Amino acid sequence: MSEHERDRFEIPKDMRSMAEANFDQARKAFEGFLSSAQETAAKIEGQGAMVRAGAKDISTKAISYAEKNVAASLDYAQQLLHAKDLADVMRLHSEYVQTQMRALAEQASEMGQIVGRAAMEAAKPKP
Repeated sequence: MSEHERDRFEIPKDMRSMAEANFDQARKAFEGFLSSAQETAAKIEGQGAMVRAGAKDISTKAISYAEKNVAASLDYAQQLLHAKDLADVMRLHSEYVQTQMRALAEQASEMGQIVGRAAMEAAKPKP
């Protein structure tokens, strides 16, 4: 085995498939969350001027989440490019998945609070 072959690092096919499946699952969860948030924002926007500020908060927050999640994914991909060995890849993957799942849970909770506040504003009697 040449020195070049020893230094070359390849991610095993099964490991790559598992990583891709987990990444796809996280992406689908976020896309569903984002779609739901956008639908809710659109419904709230239609309920009057008083609610428009709440809908704008929802839209702004959803875009902010998308930006953060895409940045995290790009950072993760860049870290994988510099992985030294399989153990490093596994560590990076585990950290990424755990961090993203926490982030998605926090984002969903925060979005729920924003939507709840907007709904309360929409339900207030109009003077």
